[in-house]
Amino acid sequence: MVGNTMVAPAPGSPEKTSVLAVGARGERVPSPAARQGVQGRRIIYADVHRTGKNGEGFRITYTTDGVAFKHVDNFTDIPAKAGDKVFVDVLPLQHTDGAIELLRCGVEVYYLRRTTLIAKRREEMKLPKSARGDIKALMSIEERLFRKVSEDFLVMRRRMIAAYRSLMKTRQQLINKAEALSENERDTLKPAIKTIEEQIEVMAAKIAEESGRRYPAYDKLVDELGIRGGLSSMEVLAELLTYVDFVNSPLRRLKKLLGLYKPVRSRKKKQWRIYDGGLRQALNRLAVSYYGTIPNGRMCWQLTRRLKELLTPQTQG
Repeated sequence: MVGNTMVAPAPGSPEKTSVLAVGARGERVPSPAARQGVQGRRIIYADVHRTGKNGEGFRITYTTDGVAFKHVDNFTDIPAKAGDKVFVDVLPLQHTDGAIELLRCGVEVYYLRRTTLIAKRREEMKLPKSARGDIKALMSIEERLFRKVSEDFLVMRRRMIAAYRSLMKTRQQLINKAEALSENERDTLKPAIKTIEEQIEVMAAKIAEESGRRYPAYDKLVDELGIRGGLSSMEVLAELLTYVDFVNSPLRRLKKLLGLYKPVRSRKKKQWRIYDGGLRQALNRLAVSYYGTIPNGRMCWQLTRRLKELLTPQTQG
Protein backbone atom coordinates (compact mmCIF):
# COMPACT_ATOMS: atom_id res chain seq x y z
CA MET A 1 0.00 0.00 0.00
CA VAL A 2 1.03 3.61 -0.47
CA GLY A 3 2.35 5.26 2.66
CA ASN A 4 2.40 8.94 1.67
CA THR A 5 -0.32 10.15 -0.65
CA MET A 6 -2.01 13.36 -1.72
CA VAL A 7 -5.63 14.28 -2.27
CA ALA A 8 -6.92 13.18 -5.64
CA PRO A 9 -8.04 15.70 -8.28
CA ALA A 10 -11.71 16.33 -8.75
CA PRO A 11 -13.51 13.22 -10.02
CA GLY A 12 -13.46 13.01 -13.80
CA SER A 13 -10.57 15.44 -14.27
CA PRO A 14 -7.56 14.17 -16.29
CA GLU A 15 -4.30 13.42 -14.55
CA LYS A 16 -1.43 15.60 -15.77
CA THR A 17 1.57 13.52 -14.71
CA SER A 18 2.30 9.86 -14.16
CA VAL A 19 2.90 8.26 -10.80
CA LEU A 20 6.51 7.52 -11.76
CA ALA A 21 7.13 11.15 -12.62
CA VAL A 22 5.66 12.31 -9.32
CA GLY A 23 7.78 9.82 -7.39
CA ALA A 24 10.93 10.84 -9.27
CA ARG A 25 10.44 14.46 -8.15
CA GLY A 26 10.11 13.35 -4.54
CA GLU A 27 6.48 14.43 -4.28
CA ARG A 28 3.73 12.48 -2.61
CA VAL A 29 1.98 9.74 -4.55
CA PRO A 30 -1.69 10.38 -5.48
CA SER A 31 -4.68 8.69 -3.89
CA PRO A 32 -6.33 5.57 -5.41
CA ALA A 33 -8.59 7.72 -7.60
CA ALA A 34 -5.64 9.50 -9.17
CA ARG A 35 -3.89 6.20 -9.91
CA GLN A 36 -6.86 4.69 -11.73
CA GLY A 37 -5.82 3.47 -15.16
CA VAL A 38 -2.10 3.82 -14.42
CA GLN A 39 -1.77 0.35 -12.93
CA GLY A 40 -3.95 -1.32 -15.57
CA ARG A 41 -6.73 -2.32 -13.18
CA ARG A 42 -10.14 -0.83 -12.55
CA ILE A 43 -10.97 0.77 -9.20
CA ILE A 44 -14.55 0.87 -7.97
CA TYR A 45 -15.77 3.06 -5.12
CA ALA A 46 -18.93 2.15 -3.25
CA ASP A 47 -21.07 3.69 -0.55
CA VAL A 48 -23.17 1.30 1.56
CA HIS A 49 -26.16 3.00 3.13
CA ARG A 50 -29.32 1.94 4.90
CA THR A 51 -32.64 1.94 3.09
CA GLY A 52 -36.12 0.68 3.88
CA LYS A 53 -36.62 -0.60 0.34
CA ASN A 54 -33.90 -3.23 0.56
CA GLY A 55 -34.81 -6.44 2.36
CA GLU A 56 -31.36 -6.54 3.99
CA GLY A 57 -31.64 -2.92 5.05
CA PHE A 58 -28.76 -1.69 2.87
CA ARG A 59 -28.25 -0.41 -0.67
CA ILE A 60 -24.97 0.01 -2.50
CA THR A 61 -24.13 2.97 -4.74
CA TYR A 62 -20.94 2.64 -6.78
CA THR A 63 -18.90 4.41 -9.45
CA THR A 64 -15.60 4.08 -11.27
CA ASP A 65 -15.09 7.71 -12.29
CA GLY A 66 -17.13 9.86 -9.91
CA VAL A 67 -19.45 10.89 -12.75
CA ALA A 68 -21.69 7.91 -13.54
CA PHE A 69 -23.30 6.24 -10.50
CA LYS A 70 -25.20 2.98 -10.31
CA HIS A 71 -27.15 1.20 -7.57
CA VAL A 72 -27.20 -2.48 -6.58
CA ASP A 73 -28.46 -4.50 -3.64
CA ASN A 74 -25.54 -6.92 -3.24
CA PHE A 75 -21.77 -6.87 -3.68
CA THR A 76 -22.05 -9.71 -6.17
CA ASP A 77 -24.00 -7.36 -8.48
CA ILE A 78 -21.01 -5.00 -8.76
CA PRO A 79 -19.35 -5.66 -12.17
CA ALA A 80 -15.88 -6.27 -10.77
CA LYS A 81 -13.43 -8.72 -12.36
CA ALA A 82 -10.22 -10.40 -11.24
CA GLY A 83 -7.57 -7.78 -10.56
CA ASP A 84 -10.05 -4.98 -9.83
CA LYS A 85 -10.16 -3.14 -6.51
CA VAL A 86 -13.31 -2.23 -4.61
CA PHE A 87 -13.11 0.51 -1.96
CA VAL A 88 -16.11 0.81 0.40
CA ASP A 89 -16.88 2.96 3.39
CA VAL A 90 -18.26 0.12 5.54
CA LEU A 91 -18.75 -3.64 5.29
CA PRO A 92 -22.02 -4.58 7.05
CA LEU A 93 -22.21 -8.11 8.42
CA GLN A 94 -25.20 -8.77 6.16
CA HIS A 95 -22.98 -8.35 3.09
CA THR A 96 -20.16 -10.61 4.25
CA ASP A 97 -21.08 -13.43 1.85
CA GLY A 98 -21.14 -11.05 -1.12
CA ALA A 99 -17.72 -9.65 -0.22
CA ILE A 100 -16.34 -13.19 0.10
CA GLU A 101 -17.64 -14.01 -3.39
CA LEU A 102 -15.77 -10.99 -4.79
CA LEU A 103 -12.58 -12.14 -3.07
CA ARG A 104 -12.95 -15.62 -4.53
CA CYS A 105 -13.25 -14.07 -7.99
CA GLY A 106 -9.87 -12.36 -7.57
CA VAL A 107 -11.20 -8.92 -6.63
CA GLU A 108 -9.43 -6.96 -3.88
CA VAL A 109 -11.80 -5.45 -1.30
CA TYR A 110 -10.90 -2.59 1.02
CA TYR A 111 -12.96 -0.85 3.69
CA LEU A 112 -12.30 2.49 5.39
CA ARG A 113 -10.66 2.18 8.79
CA ARG A 114 -12.30 5.35 10.15
CA THR A 115 -15.68 6.33 8.72
CA THR A 116 -15.41 9.76 10.38
CA LEU A 117 -12.92 10.65 7.65
CA ILE A 118 -15.75 10.83 5.12
CA ALA A 119 -17.61 13.62 6.93
CA LYS A 120 -14.35 15.52 7.40
CA ARG A 121 -13.30 15.19 3.77
CA ARG A 122 -16.84 15.95 2.55
CA GLU A 123 -16.80 19.18 4.51
CA GLU A 124 -13.38 20.13 3.17
CA MET A 125 -14.51 19.52 -0.42
CA LYS A 126 -17.90 21.20 0.18
CA LEU A 127 -19.81 18.13 -1.01
CA PRO A 128 -23.47 17.40 -0.24
CA LYS A 129 -24.40 14.85 2.40
CA SER A 130 -25.55 12.13 0.03
CA ALA A 131 -24.38 8.80 -1.34
CA ARG A 132 -22.70 10.53 -4.28
CA GLY A 133 -21.08 13.09 -2.04
CA ASP A 134 -19.77 10.36 0.23
CA ILE A 135 -18.31 8.45 -2.72
CA LYS A 136 -16.51 11.52 -4.04
CA ALA A 137 -15.09 12.09 -0.56
CA LEU A 138 -14.11 8.40 -0.45
CA MET A 139 -12.24 8.76 -3.74
CA SER A 140 -10.02 11.47 -2.27
CA ILE A 141 -8.87 9.43 0.75
CA GLU A 142 -5.43 7.84 0.49
CA GLU A 143 -5.15 4.07 0.28
CA ARG A 144 -3.24 3.62 3.54
CA LEU A 145 -6.39 4.60 5.43
CA PHE A 146 -8.24 1.58 4.05
CA ARG A 147 -7.91 -2.00 5.27
CA LYS A 148 -7.58 -4.81 2.76
CA VAL A 149 -9.81 -7.67 3.85
CA SER A 150 -9.31 -11.40 3.46
CA GLU A 151 -11.74 -14.30 3.54
CA ASP A 152 -10.32 -15.36 6.91
CA PHE A 153 -11.07 -11.93 8.37
CA LEU A 154 -14.61 -11.84 7.03
CA VAL A 155 -15.47 -15.37 8.14
CA MET A 156 -14.05 -14.90 11.63
CA ARG A 157 -15.70 -11.51 12.04
CA ARG A 158 -19.20 -12.41 10.92
CA ARG A 159 -19.74 -16.08 11.57
CA MET A 160 -17.74 -16.27 14.77
CA ILE A 161 -16.71 -13.13 16.65
CA ALA A 162 -19.85 -11.09 15.95
CA ALA A 163 -22.02 -13.93 17.26
CA TYR A 164 -19.82 -14.33 20.34
CA ARG A 165 -19.98 -10.61 21.10
CA SER A 166 -23.76 -10.64 20.70
CA LEU A 167 -24.08 -13.50 23.19
CA MET A 168 -21.80 -11.73 25.66
CA LYS A 169 -23.85 -8.56 25.34
CA THR A 170 -27.13 -10.42 25.91
CA ARG A 171 -25.68 -12.15 28.96
CA GLN A 172 -24.59 -8.85 30.47
CA GLN A 173 -28.00 -7.30 29.82
CA LEU A 174 -29.74 -10.16 31.63
CA ILE A 175 -27.34 -9.90 34.55
CA ASN A 176 -28.01 -6.16 34.82
CA LYS A 177 -31.75 -6.76 34.78
CA ALA A 178 -31.44 -9.50 37.40
CA GLU A 179 -29.58 -7.17 39.74
CA ALA A 180 -32.48 -4.72 39.61
CA LEU A 181 -35.02 -7.38 40.63
CA SER A 182 -35.88 -8.86 43.99
CA GLU A 183 -34.41 -12.19 45.09
CA ASN A 184 -37.49 -14.17 44.06
CA GLU A 185 -37.79 -12.44 40.67
CA ARG A 186 -34.07 -12.88 40.07
CA ASP A 187 -34.42 -16.65 40.12
CA THR A 188 -36.62 -16.52 37.01
CA LEU A 189 -33.69 -15.15 34.94
CA LYS A 190 -31.08 -17.63 36.16
CA PRO A 191 -32.06 -20.41 33.68
CA ALA A 192 -31.85 -17.94 30.77
CA ILE A 193 -28.43 -16.70 31.88
CA LYS A 194 -27.17 -20.26 32.28
CA THR A 195 -28.39 -21.21 28.80
CA ILE A 196 -26.61 -18.23 27.22
CA GLU A 197 -23.41 -19.03 29.12
CA GLU A 198 -23.50 -22.54 27.69
CA GLN A 199 -23.93 -21.11 24.19
CA ILE A 200 -20.99 -18.77 24.82
CA GLU A 201 -18.77 -21.73 25.68
CA VAL A 202 -19.87 -23.59 22.54
CA MET A 203 -19.17 -20.56 20.35
CA ALA A 204 -15.78 -19.96 22.00
CA ALA A 205 -14.80 -23.57 21.23
CA LYS A 206 -15.82 -23.10 17.58
CA ILE A 207 -13.80 -19.88 17.34
CA ALA A 208 -10.71 -21.57 18.78
CA GLU A 209 -11.04 -24.48 16.38
CA GLU A 210 -11.58 -22.24 13.34
CA SER A 211 -8.67 -19.99 14.33
CA GLY A 212 -6.36 -22.99 14.49
CA ARG A 213 -7.24 -23.76 10.86
CA ARG A 214 -7.06 -20.21 9.53
CA TYR A 215 -4.12 -18.72 11.46
CA PRO A 216 -0.92 -20.81 11.31
CA ALA A 217 0.57 -19.11 14.39
CA TYR A 218 -2.54 -19.48 16.55
CA ASP A 219 -1.70 -22.83 18.17
CA LYS A 220 1.86 -21.69 18.82
CA LEU A 221 0.60 -18.56 20.58
CA VAL A 222 -1.85 -20.56 22.67
CA ASP A 223 0.96 -22.78 23.92
CA GLU A 224 3.46 -19.95 24.42
CA LEU A 225 0.94 -17.94 26.45
CA GLY A 226 -0.13 -20.99 28.43
CA ILE A 227 -3.85 -20.52 27.82
CA ARG A 228 -4.73 -23.85 26.18
CA GLY A 229 -7.94 -25.18 27.67
CA GLY A 230 -9.26 -21.75 28.61
CA LEU A 231 -11.97 -21.23 26.01
CA SER A 232 -12.55 -17.57 26.88
CA SER A 233 -8.82 -16.82 26.66
CA MET A 234 -8.45 -18.70 23.37
CA GLU A 235 -11.43 -16.83 21.93
CA VAL A 236 -10.07 -13.42 22.86
CA LEU A 237 -6.69 -14.31 21.32
CA ALA A 238 -8.49 -15.16 18.06
CA GLU A 239 -10.30 -11.82 18.27
CA LEU A 240 -7.04 -9.91 18.60
CA LEU A 241 -5.43 -11.82 15.72
CA THR A 242 -8.45 -11.04 13.52
CA TYR A 243 -8.56 -7.29 14.12
CA VAL A 244 -4.94 -6.36 14.91
CA ASP A 245 -2.04 -6.65 12.45
CA PHE A 246 0.75 -7.40 14.91
CA VAL A 247 3.26 -8.32 12.20
CA ASN A 248 3.10 -5.23 10.00
CA SER A 249 2.09 -2.59 12.56
CA PRO A 250 4.89 -0.75 14.37
CA LEU A 251 4.83 -0.80 18.16
CA ARG A 252 3.85 2.86 18.30
CA ARG A 253 0.73 2.25 16.23
CA LEU A 254 -0.19 -0.80 18.33
CA LYS A 255 0.16 1.34 21.42
CA LYS A 256 -2.25 3.90 19.99
CA LEU A 257 -4.76 1.37 18.67
CA LEU A 258 -4.96 -0.55 21.95
CA GLY A 259 -5.26 2.57 24.07
CA LEU A 260 -2.00 2.09 25.94
CA TYR A 261 -1.17 5.78 25.94
CA LYS A 262 -2.52 7.95 28.71
CA PRO A 263 -6.06 9.07 27.69
CA VAL A 264 -5.29 12.70 26.84
CA ARG A 265 -8.07 14.26 24.78
CA SER A 266 -6.52 17.26 23.10
CA ARG A 267 -6.06 18.64 19.61
CA LYS A 268 -2.27 18.45 19.90
CA LYS A 269 -2.08 14.83 21.10
CA LYS A 270 -4.14 12.66 18.81
CA GLN A 271 -3.42 9.20 20.22
CA TRP A 272 -7.02 8.77 21.39
CA ARG A 273 -8.38 9.27 17.89
CA ILE A 274 -7.41 5.78 16.73
CA TYR A 275 -8.03 4.11 20.08
CA ASP A 276 -10.34 1.07 19.86
CA GLY A 277 -12.08 0.43 23.18
CA GLY A 278 -13.27 -3.03 22.18
CA LEU A 279 -9.76 -4.19 21.37
CA ARG A 280 -8.41 -2.72 24.59
CA GLN A 281 -10.99 -4.72 26.54
CA ALA A 282 -10.02 -7.84 24.61
CA LEU A 283 -6.33 -7.27 25.42
CA ASN A 284 -7.21 -6.75 29.07
CA ARG A 285 -9.17 -10.04 29.16
CA LEU A 286 -6.23 -11.89 27.64
CA ALA A 287 -3.84 -10.26 30.11
CA VAL A 288 -5.99 -11.46 33.03
CA SER A 289 -5.53 -15.06 31.88
CA TYR A 290 -1.85 -14.61 31.04
CA TYR A 291 -0.81 -12.97 34.31
CA GLY A 292 -3.43 -14.52 36.58
CA THR A 293 -4.29 -11.15 38.08
CA ILE A 294 -5.91 -7.84 37.18
CA PRO A 295 -3.35 -6.21 34.86
CA ASN A 296 -2.22 -2.60 34.73
CA GLY A 297 -1.29 -0.67 31.62
CA ARG A 298 2.37 -1.69 31.73
CA MET A 299 1.46 -5.37 31.90
CA CYS A 300 -0.86 -5.01 28.88
CA TRP A 301 1.90 -3.26 26.97
CA GLN A 302 4.38 -6.03 27.78
CA LEU A 303 1.86 -8.60 26.56
CA THR A 304 1.39 -6.65 23.32
CA ARG A 305 5.14 -6.65 22.72
CA ARG A 306 5.25 -10.36 23.49
CA LEU A 307 2.53 -11.07 20.91
CA LYS A 308 4.34 -9.05 18.26
CA GLU A 309 7.61 -10.81 19.06
CA LEU A 310 6.03 -14.25 18.72
CA LEU A 311 4.26 -13.35 15.48
CA THR A 312 7.15 -11.58 13.75
CA PRO A 313 9.41 -13.95 11.74
CA GLN A 314 12.94 -14.07 13.11
CA THR A 315 15.72 -13.35 10.62
CA GLN A 316 18.66 -15.75 10.40
CA GLY A 317 22.24 -14.65 10.78
